[in-house]
Amino acid sequence: MVTLNATTVLTAVCPPGKAKIDLYDQSLPGYLLEVRRSGQKTFALRFRDDHNRQRQIKIGNAADISPSAARKIAQRLKSQAITGRNPAQERKDKRNIPTVAELSVRYLEYARTYKRSHDIDDRYLRLHLLPKFGRLHLDQLDQTQIMDWLASKVAEGYAQATVNRWQVILSHMMRMAKKWGIPGSERNPLEGVKQKECNNQIERYITPAETARLKAAVEASPNTQLKYIVALLLLTGCRKRELLDARWEHFDIGRRVWRIPMSKTGKARHVPLSDQALAVLEQVPRFKGCDWLLPNPATLKPFTSFYNSWDTARRAAGLPDFRVHDCRHQVASELVNAGQSLYVVGKILGHAQAKTTERYAHLSQGTLLNAVNLAADASGTVWAEDA
Repeated sequence: MVTLNATTVLTAVCPPGKAKIDLYDQSLPGYLLEVRRSGQKTFALRFRDDHNRQRQIKIGNAADISPSAARKIAQRLKSQAITGRNPAQERKDKRNIPTVAELSVRYLEYARTYKRSHDIDDRYLRLHLLPKFGRLHLDQLDQTQIMDWLASKVAEGYAQATVNRWQVILSHMMRMAKKWGIPGSERNPLEGVKQKECNNQIERYITPAETARLKAAVEASPNTQLKYIVALLLLTGCRKRELLDARWEHFDIGRRVWRIPMSKTGKARHVPLSDQALAVLEQVPRFKGCDWLLPNPATLKPFTSFYNSWDTARRAAGLPDFRVHDCRHQVASELVNAGQSLYVVGKILGHAQAKTTERYAHLSQGTLLNAVNLAADASGTVWAEDA
C-alpha cells in the first residue's frame, strides 16, 4: 500500500524479473498504479460488480493524466460501482455504440423486408442524411442540431414534405435501434418532435392549348415511349410508378379496365379505361418476350426514371413548372369540373381517404355557378321582383 501522489508515480519502477506490479493506494481501496517492465505506468480502478466478480477499468496513462486528476476519476467510478453500476461495462458499451452510417446498413436491410419505398429511404440516407450525420455515434445526435439542419434545408429550397420524410427516416432508425437493443439508442432525440406543417402543395394545371403543346413535344422526344407514358398519365390519373410497373396482363381490354395489383394504398384497384385510353393502348408497341407495358426499349425493363426526356419535352412546350405528378392533379380537376362527385374522383384515383381527394377538387368558377343556378331553379320560385 502506498500513497499515489506525484512522487510515488515518478519513482515507481517494476522490479527485475517481473512483467508488472500493481501499487495500491492506501486511502482509496481499489485505486492502483500498474507499473510495467517497459516503464509504462497506468492508473486503474479495481472493483466488484453486482455478481461479485472482480473488474478493472483503466483510468489513463500516468504520462497523460496527473495523479490528482486520476484520483478524482477513480472516486467517481467507485461511487458508480457502489450504487450498482458497472463503469467497465458502461465504457465497453459506449465504445460499441455504432455510428448513424453503421446503423443505416442494418436499417435498410430491415426496410427491404417490408417497405415498398425502401429505395427512397436508401436515396435520402445516401444523398442527405449520411453526409451530415453519418459519422456521428448514436449518442451524439442532438435534437437542436437536427432540427436546425432540417430548417436550413427548407430555406435552401427543399420541399417541407421532403424534409419531413428525412426526419421520419432518422427517427424510425433510432426507434428500431432501441427495439434491437443497440447501445446508444436509449434516447431518441426526435421522439415526440412534430413535423413542420407542409405548405408546399403546389398545383399546376394546364389549359387545352398547353396540353396540345405538351402532346407535340412528347411526340418529338427521342424517348419513343414518352408519348405513351404522358398520354396514359393524363388519361387515367394513375401514379407514375403504377404505370411504369404495369404489365400487359393487367389490362382487360374487353371489360375496359386496368387492374393495378398493388397500389400505394397496399391494395389492388381497378382503373376504368376511356375510349382515348384504349386508343392509346392499341398504339403502344409490344416487344417480343417482354410482358411490361412501357419498358425501356434498350433494356426491356421498366424505366427507373424518364426525368431527362420529360424535362426536355416540358421545357420545349413552355411548361417548365409542370411536374409528372401534376398529370394526376390535372385528371382530378377535369373530373370535378365535369361534374363528377368527390367519391367518383376518389375511386378513379385510388384514394384511401376522402380528404386526399379534396385537395384535388378545385372546381372551376363555371361549375360553381352552374351548381348554384340549378339549385335556385329547382325551387320553382322567382325571388327577384320584376323591374
